[in-house]
Amino acid sequence: MKKMLLATAAGVLAAHAASAMDVGEVKIGIILGLTGPIESLTPQMASGAELALAETSDSGLLLNGATVTAIRGDSTCIDAAAAVSAAEQQITGDGVHAIVGGDCSGVTGAILQNVALPNGVVMISPSATSPGLSHVNNEDNGLFFRTAPSDARQGVVMTEVLMEQGIDEVAVTYTNNDYGKGLADSFQMAFEAAGGKVTINAAHEDGKADYSAEVGALASAGGERLVVAGYVDQGGSGIIRAALDTGAFDTFHLPDGMISEALTANFGSEIDGSTGQHPGTDSEGASMFHELVGGAFDASSPFTAESYDAAALIVLAMQAAGSADSADFKHKVMDVANAPGEQIFPGELAKALQILADGGEIDYVGASAVELIGPGESAGNYRQIVVAGGEVTTVKYR
Repeated sequence: MKKMLLATAAGVLAAHAASAMDVGEVKIGIILGLTGPIESLTPQMASGAELALAETSDSGLLLNGATVTAIRGDSTCIDAAAAVSAAEQQITGDGVHAIVGGDCSGVTGAILQNVALPNGVVMISPSATSPGLSHVNNEDNGLFFRTAPSDARQGVVMTEVLMEQGIDEVAVTYTNNDYGKGLADSFQMAFEAAGGKVTINAAHEDGKADYSAEVGALASAGGERLVVAGYVDQGGSGIIRAALDTGAFDTFHLPDGMISEALTANFGSEIDGSTGQHPGTDSEGASMFHELVGGAFDASSPFTAESYDAAALIVLAMQAAGSADSADFKHKVMDVANAPGEQIFPGELAKALQILADGGEIDYVGASAVELIGPGESAGNYRQIVVAGGEVTTVKYR
């Protein structure tokens, strides 16, 4: 009888393991600002995430042959209610197992607190950089991660770039939300600690037709360069246009939300000499990502590599856990992202899935030299740029 009971228990466990593995279809939500102030960035980001999911699905190796379906949702970047609605539809309507997103920091926090956390769904953001999101990890039940570094790090990098150019006095304007204020404050703290002077640190609202008043205040305060911590498809470009038209400033320092093809389309050589940075790396994985993408989309666009990596980490964590249930695989995200294990690069997801299926370990390096630290966020690498001849060109990587 004892042997029969043990055999029955073993059979139940085996059946449970099989049901966890044989999910048939894995649905991944991709929630990005497909409309709104960074809409020139998000098509590349979505394509990056979808590339990793298609690579996984084509391999036939995820959870005993599950197919992977990507479902897009629009966060708008700035409308928390719209972002929460998109997430609710994906989780309760479409039945997604995890989310790549959000993108902008405010809507990401809203999705996490109002939808992902109550429903126990993992989120990995490729671009939400507010330092404030570092603290949610103490209250997120281990569900939130990000492949882009915190703006606490970007503020230091901005300082280094400007100081190396001999610029020690700047004016700062920022979009009036979690991203803009968090970055502006982080930068001011780092810049002043390094001996620099911020003449003014002032918010601007997106969606205005005229920014002459804001630029007038910035010009009155003075500075060798204007730091624009805004959005290229919104008020950030409005500030630059008003500054150029009035002669208030002719060079700018541009963080990640300002760098895309739209920047040079809007201003071309008018802003030659302007500088900036966004998350990026010249690692082996970055080169492999560019080769993998080919000409399908712009692999160098900000946060595109991080989007590929966010999607890849989700499916690899699922494989490591043997389950598409967030409650199971959330514990594996840090494991697959970091050493020990065999290093995995873009285009090698099939290899990684097989190693994990065989009980081995991986160290996912990916397209952005992934290394998750502390509460599940990126250690951070940056591409330093300068606008020359009307084009965004790479100076170096940090």
